Amino acid sequence: MTEQMTGAQALVRALENVGVDTVFGIPGGAILPAYDPLYDSQKLRHILVRHEQGAGHAAQGYAQATGRVGVCMATSGPGATNLVTPIADAYMDSVPMVAITGQVASRFIGTDAFQEADISGITLPITKHNFLVTDPRDIGRTVLEAFHIAGTGRPGPVLVDVAKDAMQATFDFAWPEEMRLPGYRPVTRPHSKQVREAARMIVGAQRPVLYVGGGVIKARAAAELRVLAELTGAPVVTTLMARGAFPDSHPLHMGMPGMHGTVGAVGALQKSDLIVALGARFDDRVTGDLASFAPHAAIVHADIDPAEISKNRQADVPIVGDAREVIADLIVAIQTEHAAGRIGDYTAWWQQLNAWKSTYALGYDTPDNGELAPQYVIERLGKIVGPEALYCAGVGQHQMWASQFISYENPGTFINSGGAGTMGYAVPAAMGAKVGAPDKAVWAIDGDGCFQMTNQELVTCAVEGIPIKVALINNGNLGMVRQWQTLFYDGRYSNTRLHSKRIPDFVKLADAYGCEGMRVESAGEVDAAIEKAMEIDDRPVVIDFVVHDDAMVWPMVAAGSSNDDIKYARDLAPKWEHED
Repeated sequence: MTEQMTGAQALVRALENVGVDTVFGIPGGAILPAYDPLYDSQKLRHILVRHEQGAGHAAQGYAQATGRVGVCMATSGPGATNLVTPIADAYMDSVPMVAITGQVASRFIGTDAFQEADISGITLPITKHNFLVTDPRDIGRTVLEAFHIAGTGRPGPVLVDVAKDAMQATFDFAWPEEMRLPGYRPVTRPHSKQVREAARMIVGAQRPVLYVGGGVIKARAAAELRVLAELTGAPVVTTLMARGAFPDSHPLHMGMPGMHGTVGAVGALQKSDLIVALGARFDDRVTGDLASFAPHAAIVHADIDPAEISKNRQADVPIVGDAREVIADLIVAIQTEHAAGRIGDYTAWWQQLNAWKSTYALGYDTPDNGELAPQYVIERLGKIVGPEALYCAGVGQHQMWASQFISYENPGTFINSGGAGTMGYAVPAAMGAKVGAPDKAVWAIDGDGCFQMTNQELVTCAVEGIPIKVALINNGNLGMVRQWQTLFYDGRYSNTRLHSKRIPDFVKLADAYGCEGMRVESAGEVDAAIEKAMEIDDRPVVIDFVVHDDAMVWPMVAAGSSNDDIKYARDLAPKWEHED
């Protein structure tokens, strides 16, 4: 069946047909034709953001909270280029997102017309795929393909750039009966021989580790992971992007590995004889100096993206497949090994692991001058709000403390910018997460530096009735940069002081934005402020937690250093060998 309509109407119809319910965006000249039929749609909610970067991060937060493809929309030129940061962020963290941009009329493409930018060319290295549509008859097919590509295989962002004249033209629209994507065949089922070999290695190892990455959460494989861990008895480490994939409270959990991971998690990887990497990519923040990373470990590497396998560390057993499928098959293969009497004995290994756990547990110092410890704020937030809430972090010290001092029991409850490390991520991502999960409490944990990059989206939240909460960790500085200046630049604090304990007044700013604002400066005020924020559900809440300037994130592996050189406090390094 065909129906005569404009390209713009076809675009809106296509979004409805693929099941979109929310679009974050801002209108402008080249995308304006699409906004007219959007006005009449009964199925699409458009949320008018205050900056295109906010639209992109909101689409990410929505996707992370729901597992569905997030959608953002912008006009040509600067509107489209303002989406570059969230597109790059989504690419690094494998977030399913479709970005729709208007483009100048096809006859003007390549002429440096007003508000023209080659957004397809600009985003080519940071999208899973992108499309430039100049023929209205291609709109339906393109949207269908874009959503399929974004949400299948290794998820990621897809750009659909539509010329203005294609949206204005009238044609006979017909929804495509099938997709034709030759060459795009993501492998989801793992090879059985590789899985059997991995199982054999697991039961034969003396010091195995399950190294769990964000791919396990993307694959909705947390339940299978728990079965695998309990079946094998192997320790589990969960990366920054996998926090919550395995319960923090579980005795098999060693914590987060990497630059600011626990000593136990770092030691488990470093001293292992077998690493089973599941949906992880051996990035530099986990491995430190790659040449010295886990020198005695054989590697089983399972990932849905074959390009990741052996990219950084050579895999002895490569397994291409969806993490859920891989883990399910591994469980069956290990049960077969157990039935044949081949069961791993990790008793000595756990004696060592438990010694590290108890000796080098996470902790922090309370400032002598009575100022507020930021770690205390985040620790109390996690305990009062609980593990069912969603926590969205910006980037920097507060992000690391949020990963360390909140106990994550459920997958998908910690949403943050991992690979790109984008300041300004938290507030718009929390907005998108709250839209996607309206019945959940959603907290943005932000620093005063990050907050000042995208806090205008609190206006969007206030106007649209999206009652997120913001825990603002205000140390008056660009905290993580200041920490590096303390440790590596002899305390020369070049351009890291923001003066934001005085300017701006975040409580007044919150009020001006239609939010509830509070300020907390002592430990005795923390609980009451968080509890009050939880009682408010008709507007956003911002709590300005004024904290100690010099708090640092520990443990720490200096960039480029070996994980063997981890410090659990300044100038204090663990003794790796267990002393009876």
